[in-house]
Amino acid sequence: MIKPRILLIEGKRADHQSFTAGLIKKGFLVESVPSGSAALAHFETGTPDLVVIDSTSMRTSGKRICQSLHEKESHLPIILVIRSDGDPNDSYGADLVLPLPFTMQKLVNRIHHLLPVENNASLTAGPFQLDVEQRRVMVEDRQVRLTPRLLILFKILCEHPGEVIERETLFRQAWETDYTGDTRSLDVHMSWLRQALEENPRHPRFIKTIRGVGYRLDVDSADGNHNR
Repeated sequence: MIKPRILLIEGKRADHQSFTAGLIKKGFLVESVPSGSAALAHFETGTPDLVVIDSTSMRTSGKRICQSLHEKESHLPIILVIRSDGDPNDSYGADLVLPLPFTMQKLVNRIHHLLPVENNASLTAGPFQLDVEQRRVMVEDRQVRLTPRLLILFKILCEHPGEVIERETLFRQAWETDYTGDTRSLDVHMSWLRQALEENPRHPRFIKTIRGVGYRLDVDSADGNHNR
């Protein structure tokens, strides 16, 4: 399997922890440069799959770096890391803005979400790898095969990790109908999905019920016993 190439733009401040080691440990090929100009020079040897700009390590907003990178490669996915008091709405063209602090796993999840997918039938969300064509889910050391409808439901959740998907939306897409007057069968199927994928279906770690609203795939939480 080809490892994704991440170009990490971060300054070398002694008081600032680098993301390099953590990303390498998570299976990425990481090339680190200290500035936007160095990043542009790096493009002469090849284009990365994604760029992470740690503006907090360079005492810069990252605006000019984002703009110059987009001028060079308009479709390149960019994640901009900002300070905790920064405005996440100031994306400067980045695909995602992440205010500190956050876990390494959260960064990895967002990278996977933005990476170009070589096989459009493959999705990754947290510990889950979903092969749509084979209706197969790899999670940790297990491999699970899903029914067609469970596949659709889980695919929707994987496409929006951490987001609450309304019951009506899930039902409409999975059952291909505009009628959402009775969605009890959705609850039954979500129960089956938990039985297939969760270690403890009664206390799910990943597939959470948001009462009165819908469901959420929680891939960032290390503690899954709350908010059921």
